[in-house]
Amino acid sequence: MAKIDIGSKILQYRRQKGYTIKELAKKTKLTSSMLSQIERGNANPSINSLRIIAKALDVPLVNFFEDEDNVENLVVRADQRKKLMMPSNHGFVYESLSPNLSGKIQMVLLRLNPGEETTESLMSHEGEEAALVLEGKAKIYLEDGVFELESGDSIRIPPGKPHKWENIDNIIVTVVFAISPPSF
Repeated sequence: MAKIDIGSKILQYRRQKGYTIKELAKKTKLTSSMLSQIERGNANPSINSLRIIAKALDVPLVNFFEDEDNVENLVVRADQRKKLMMPSNHGFVYESLSPNLSGKIQMVLLRLNPGEETTESLMSHEGEEAALVLEGKAKIYLEDGVFELESGDSIRIPPGKPHKWENIDNIIVTVVFAISPPSF
């Protein structure tokens, strides 16, 4: 098993958030000196310290332990996709096409049965989204507008814009999304 450099991962996430060491120290109540030593690999943080740092950086704790440099961790096999269940009465799921949420973008696949909607009412999230209809015909309700998209059509959904999808075809609609930053 390859050695995982937790300190460099903390540094990476801190820089992605645009925080200085002093800002992260203030958020975590750890000293700047300790954080600097952790990032440089000169100190080993406790699990409790890692939890505090993960919370301050708004990343799952597990991200510090993933070996992203291992090429095998970059591939998601079709039969091993993570299913993202949405809280609703609907039977559909999103499938993550990305191996984890540690990158700056997430790919997601959605399949909607005929007549099915993703939600009852419009919902929003912080990430910007681009979607491509791979198969079928769907309506996307975007704030006050409604758009019909067919196979090959795409749409950009700005961050925070309330939206939902509806299958208006007699076949399963398949849509692939890119979301940045990852929000599932």
